[in-house]
Amino acid sequence: MLKEFKEFAMHGNVMDLAVGVIIGAAFGKIVSSLVEDIIMPPIGALLGHVDFSAKFINLSGKSFETLVEAKKINAATLNYGVFLTTVLNFLIVAFAVFLVVHQVNRWTKKPEAPAAPTTKDCPQCAMTIPIAAKRCGHCTSQLA
Repeated sequence: MLKEFKEFAMHGNVMDLAVGVIIGAAFGKIVSSLVEDIIMPPIGALLGHVDFSAKFINLSGKSFETLVEAKKINAATLNYGVFLTTVLNFLIVAFAVFLVVHQVNRWTKKPEAPAAPTTKDCPQCAMTIPIAAKRCGHCTSQLA
């Protein structure tokens, strides 16, 4: 059983999947940094120096200046700023995956169109004859 597991784990597809998961996790961190550190600050500045990661709606009835304060005491909050950042992360990752898949599809060979037929069946005797035949060689019927 151990030998079978080793064969399974070392099989090419499993190793490819593992590499893909590791690269995907690293790519996710890069995209998160891109959104949180590069994209959201200018958007916040354009909207009046808004820090989206700190935007929340307090549901607890108590007053909190920041989301960090609310989280310290586990207050109920709707963290819509964090949600917007996460949605933007997802859209960027989805677009990047689309671009990669689109490029890979362009690299793969498309199946060739099937070759034009060179024979046909005689309508009288159903035997195979050349497509250019004017008369069946089997039953000698005239063909259109």
